[in-house]
Amino acid sequence: MRSLKNILVTGGAGFIGANFVRFVLEKTDFKGRIINLDKLTYAGNLENLSDIEEKTAGKNYFFEKGDICDSEKIKTLFEKYDIDTVIHFAAESHVDRSIHGPKEFIETNIMGTFTLLETARTYWKDKKEVLFHHVSTDEVYGSLGETGFFYETTPYDPRSPYSASKASSDHLVNAYHHTYGLPVTMSNCSNNYGPYQFPEKLIPVMILNILNEKNLPVYGDGKNIRDWLFVEDHNSAVWEIVKKGKTGETYNIGGENEWENIKLVHTLCEKMEKRMKKESGYYKKLITYVKDRPGHDRRYAINCDKLKKELGWNQSVDFNQGLDLTIEWYLSHNEWIQNIQSGEYRNWIEKNYQER
Repeated sequence: MRSLKNILVTGGAGFIGANFVRFVLEKTDFKGRIINLDKLTYAGNLENLSDIEEKTAGKNYFFEKGDICDSEKIKTLFEKYDIDTVIHFAAESHVDRSIHGPKEFIETNIMGTFTLLETARTYWKDKKEVLFHHVSTDEVYGSLGETGFFYETTPYDPRSPYSASKASSDHLVNAYHHTYGLPVTMSNCSNNYGPYQFPEKLIPVMILNILNEKNLPVYGDGKNIRDWLFVEDHNSAVWEIVKKGKTGETYNIGGENEWENIKLVHTLCEKMEKRMKKESGYYKKLITYVKDRPGHDRRYAINCDKLKKELGWNQSVDFNQGLDLTIEWYLSHNEWIQNIQSGEYRNWIEKNYQER
C-alpha cells in the first residue's frame, strides 16, 4: 500500500478528472492534499467542483490554472506542493476533433506528457515514495472483430490522430520507467459515461437532443460497438491502481458492457419516453443516420481480469443503473448544461457528433 501525500491531478476540471477529485475527497479516507492542474479549455469547467472548492479549498484541495506543456509551471507546482504522486488525466480526447485538427493533440498529449515526466524525473531523483500514474484509452489497441478482447498485452494499433497521440504518450511513460527507473503505473479504459460529461459525447448528446427534440445523429449503420464504463467505477479502479498497483504495470479498466451504438440510442429514447411521459417511439423518430467518420473503429471490448484478480476491483453499477443515474443527473442540472452550451464550442457541437 503506497503512502500518498501530495497528489497532482492533471485535467482535474474535466469530466473524468473532476469526478476523480470528487471521488477521492468524498468517498475515500485520503488525508493528504490534491492539487488540481487544469488549463480550462472548453471541456474544463470549475463548476464541476464548485461545492468541493467551497468545502475544502485551502485545506486539502488546491486549484492551479496552467498548461501541462508549461515546464516552468509544472516545476513550480512540484516545488510548491512537494508533489509525490501524479495522476495524469489531462488530454485532448476527441477523435473527430483530432481528425479536423491534429496539432493540439500532438502538443498536449505527447509534449504535455513528456513535460510532466521530465519534471517528475528531475524533481524526484532518488525519492522512493513517488508514483506517476498515466490514464490512457482502449483506442490505442485499434479495432476488434466480432469476437475477442483487448488485453494488456494486445499490440498497439492506433487508427486516428487522437489514439496515435495517446499511444505515443503511453510509450513515453513506459520508456521513462525502463530507461530512468521512474515509478509508473498505467491504465487503459473503455468509454466513460456519467455526471459532468461535456455534451459532445454520445450519451449526453442524445439526452440533451432528446430533451430539445433535435435530431439524434448516428454514424454509419449504428452497429459500431463500445464497452461502457461508469465514471465512478473508472475512478475507483484508478484509485486502487495508485494505491496498490505494481510499479511498471498496465491495467485495463472496462465496463464489460458491450453495446451497439444504435441499440444504446434506442434504450436512451425508451428511458426518456418513460421519464418524460411520452408514447412509445416518440423520440426514436428523431434518429438520423449520418455519414460515417474516417477510420471509424468497429468494436472495442476490454478484458479487465488482471485488475480484478490482482487488486480486487469490481464495477459497482450495471449499465441500466448507470444510465438511470446519468439521465437523472442531466435532468436535474439544467443551469450547468446552459452554462456549458453557451460557450465557444456551442455552434461546433450542434454541427458535429462525437462518439467518444
